[in-house]
Amino acid sequence: MPTELPAWAIAQRRAVGQRVRELRIERKLTQEQLAHLIGLDRKTINRVEQASYGSSIDVYALIARELDLSLAELFHGV
Repeated sequence: MPTELPAWAIAQRRAVGQRVRELRIERKLTQEQLAHLIGLDRKTINRVEQASYGSSIDVYALIARELDLSLAELFHGV
């Protein structure tokens, strides 16, 4: 695996993080509330939204389920 991600990959990560943030806020959830609901730490939700590290598909699946979305809907338009 490359040590540095290409700019396009980082842009995608940021777009997904922004989408998670928008959907979370739309549902009137704090990062802490969402994290609690899916059994993760608030810092993990923050890192997803800030795109500070790559998350596993498992994390995105948990987030999507709690936001009442499919994975495809979570990534739609990203």
